[in-house]
Amino acid sequence: MASAVNLFLGYLPNVSDEKSHQAICSQIARLLREERQRQSISLKTLAERAGLSRQMVSYVEQEERNPTLDTLLRISTALGVKLEELIEQARATASKKKPK
Repeated sequence: MASAVNLFLGYLPNVSDEKSHQAICSQIARLLREERQRQSISLKTLAERAGLSRQMVSYVEQEERNPTLDTLLRISTALGVKLEELIEQARATASKKKPK
């Protein structure tokens, strides 16, 4: 998931290493999955709303593919959430979990 999110991460302060990037990417995948589940939306329904295949949405949620920025925007828009807010939330959570 790193490639699309790196576009955003490059502009965020205090995110400089690959471990941090991967932690944030993992959190974004988790947040997207949790939001879909919170809304009781199936993978198929979310995929249809986003104009993506069900498999692609699954790949993103399971961190099996590096989605493009377009894919992430389609999914977040279909869920009614702002991608930039997801990134900020993921970044905050990842930094809290960072070992000292």
